Amino acid sequence: MNWYLQVLSKYAVFSGRARRTEYWMFTLFNILITVALLLTSQIVTDSDIIPTIVGMLYMLAVLLPALGVAVRRLHDTDRSGWWLLISLVPLVGGVVLLIFTVTEGQRSENKYGLDPKAGPV
Repeated sequence: MNWYLQVLSKYAVFSGRARRTEYWMFTLFNILITVALLLTSQIVTDSDIIPTIVGMLYMLAVLLPALGVAVRRLHDTDRSGWWLLISLVPLVGGVVLLIFTVTEGQRSENKYGLDPKAGPV
């Protein structure tokens, strides 16, 4: 949960680098919260539109933090944040982005900052 809150505290920070753990823990909690919100709102209401609205509001609220951590994750692999746009390419784009996000980051300083695994200096 700490990883999720840490990303939220960097609400619209697109500079720097993010470890794989930071990115994937945020993604995991994001999915769990979305499922919990949708299930809860589906149980509470008989309507199909309310869970959709609740889910969309949550996704809108975490859009900037999600983009920020994805850009920082790409920075850790020494790629520009513009590589996120490759996800717009059908089929291949999502696979390429998945490979980029699971790849280990650069072990030394790069043009985007210090190695996040190195810890505080």
